[in-house]
Amino acid sequence: MDSKEKIIQTIRIMGPVIPAQIAKVIGTDIMMASAVLSELVSKNILKISHVKFGSTPLYYLPGQESRLQDFAKNLHEKEKRAYDLLMQKKVMKDKLLEPVIRVALRNIKDFAIPLQVKINDNIEIFWKWYITTNEEAGRIIKEMVKLDKPKKEIKPVQETITSKEQEKPRKEQKEIKREELKERLPEKEEKKTFIDKTAEDAFLNEIKGFLEKNNIELIEEKIVKKKSDLDLVIEVPSAVGSLTYYCKAKSKKRISDSDLSSAFVQGQLKKLPVLFLIKGDLTKKAKEMLSKEFKNIKIKKI
Repeated sequence: MDSKEKIIQTIRIMGPVIPAQIAKVIGTDIMMASAVLSELVSKNILKISHVKFGSTPLYYLPGQESRLQDFAKNLHEKEKRAYDLLMQKKVMKDKLLEPVIRVALRNIKDFAIPLQVKINDNIEIFWKWYITTNEEAGRIIKEMVKLDKPKKEIKPVQETITSKEQEKPRKEQKEIKREELKERLPEKEEKKTFIDKTAEDAFLNEIKGFLEKNNIELIEEKIVKKKSDLDLVIEVPSAVGSLTYYCKAKSKKRISDSDLSSAFVQGQLKKLPVLFLIKGDLTKKAKEMLSKEFKNIKIKKI
């Protein structure tokens, strides 16, 4: 049995391991053991964790994900709190969570899976417990969406015909309706308005002008909300060539930590750095989060 087969057999029995354990098994130093483990990861034979034992990641076989829970005690206090909450609820809606939990969920990538869900033409971020199936998560999200919907007002049914109206001849009733109809027709014509379609996309046109002025190429565009919210993919020129960014553009007076959090997740899902174009100002909490947790988000005021 060669060293690679020994490693696989050992991990199959022991579960997630660190290089020091493998070094003893194959009789080598930690550096060589790490090199062999990395090679097995590159070939998709092994997986590597984000959670660490000390300062070292764990190596494990596909299918051993549930055994990573044995190392959850190594998480920081805030991350452990987010871990316990997500394990209990299985699915959580990002914008309903306090900022500390939202940031912690982004750090425990082994256990928290981000999901993009389209609800009423808006993209919402949900977090799924990592071993919860997509089918189960879908059922939970549907229930959550149902609970979020406001109850329809139940209006009492009014009687359309009173006892006096029943006594009137049908012809008289028809004549009254025709007169009412004639009176209302001019009013309807006066209320006609003409919509300027170019005005609806004024914000998009403004952003396109900004990008063109700065020699930034627009690759993809999506209007999330007319006149105020855009999702873009852009190419920014640099000394080493063009760099691709996920770009969020918002036209609102106050940019919150929730706005930054959502942009951060979108960038992670697209595996792209984030450029956030804003017209307003950051809230105090958003500034704090930007300096601590979202350092990779670049903010540009236009």
